[in-house]
Amino acid sequence: MFLAKIKGNIVSTPKDKSLIGHKLLLAHEVDTNGEYIGNKDVIALDLISAGIGDIVLICQEGDAIQQMLGHAKAPVNTMVVAIVDNLDINE
Repeated sequence: MFLAKIKGNIVSTPKDKSLIGHKLLLAHEVDTNGEYIGNKDVIALDLISAGIGDIVLICQEGDAIQQMLGHAKAPVNTMVVAIVDNLDINE
């Protein structure tokens, strides 16, 4: 799992039928200060109604996602699993 910031929505009219009705988001990994790290965006399935600018927790593991969806039919490897409201770090 990793922290990411939502950069945008993905609109896809034709898609796998197991994804119909689900929102796809464009996200980029961030550090604990909310600063972008790395140079790669990811497309993530959103089941929790995250929005642009939200800091989220992303799971990138197929078996865990299949368990969350309740089936193995969706071709999904990356999913938003939480919106981060607050981040407290004790150093």
